Amino acid sequence: MHTFVVLAYKDSPYLKSCIQSVINQSYPSQVIIATSTPNAFIRTMAERYHLPVIVNEKAKHTIGDDFDFARTCVDSELVTIAHQDDIYAKDYAKNIVDAYKKNPDAIILFSNYFEIRNNQRVYDNTNLRIKKKLLSCLKVSSAHCKRWSISLGNSICCPAVTYNNNRISYKKIFDSDYKSNVDWFAWEKLSRLTGRFIFVDKPLMGHRVHEESTTTQIIEDNTRTNEDLDMLKKFWPSIIAKILNYAYRNAEKSNSV
Repeated sequence: MHTFVVLAYKDSPYLKSCIQSVINQSYPSQVIIATSTPNAFIRTMAERYHLPVIVNEKAKHTIGDDFDFARTCVDSELVTIAHQDDIYAKDYAKNIVDAYKKNPDAIILFSNYFEIRNNQRVYDNTNLRIKKKLLSCLKVSSAHCKRWSISLGNSICCPAVTYNNNRISYKKIFDSDYKSNVDWFAWEKLSRLTGRFIFVDKPLMGHRVHEESTTTQIIEDNTRTNEDLDMLKKFWPSIIAKILNYAYRNAEKSNSV
């Protein structure tokens, strides 16, 4: 029913921790590795943990291509794209599968999360509080609130998401040229489908924030600010989107290590 697809890229020093967290789940999920950069390091990790590797052989690809490949390279109803730098609590899969059984019309299901900064777990900061506040309406009426919950910012943590492929009619959902907001783009696209976004309000995965992360680098070169404005215009008139973008930009400061 559920598969973790570990999306591996080059030689991440955190890949081992990610793999260990998904193979030691209390729910017996399938685990595979997907990559567009096959190498000896990834093959060694796969052999050590007896995991199959599926290679994205498309000659030219973007971040979105890698994500869409990872989501669709297995036949499971439920798929979690496990980012190689992140970790999952042992009951992540159990909680997601249980929520799915109660809400079979879910388009995506996702948990709350904590941040990992300098190898320390952070459960509370401004960024986490804002995102949780935006998602709170999903507890009441997720069918009507799914667009509202993402209209003021990218409130959903991408590696915390599990996709219900039975409800997603698109082969590609991450098909944008964005570098930072490829996931926010996907949530907006999925919010137009019939069904719900299910939020499991438990910190069941850890998202690593470090100097080499793509998010940190994108914030520093101002790419994210421009992409945020593009996304906000999908929900709001231009003048309101610009005001919101100015306020939202300040939240990015909490991503600094």
